[in-house]
Amino acid sequence: MKATLIPLVLILAGCDPTPPPHPETERTPSPAFATQAQALEKARAVEARLMDAAEAQRTQTEGSAPP
Repeated sequence: MKATLIPLVLILAGCDPTPPPHPETERTPSPAFATQAQALEKARAVEARLMDAAEAQRTQTEGSAPP
């Protein structure tokens, strides 16, 4: 019993349960999703312009005195 238990314990102690870390590599965008990525960038740019216009309109209406 001891003859099989000791090697088994040594084998299990030598096993490392955590996988080795993968090196960080820069991901290249897939050409299949390039058009979707461009559409998202355009939408974010439009949203930023709309938010700026809304802020300008808000400050203009708050700054003007009522008649």
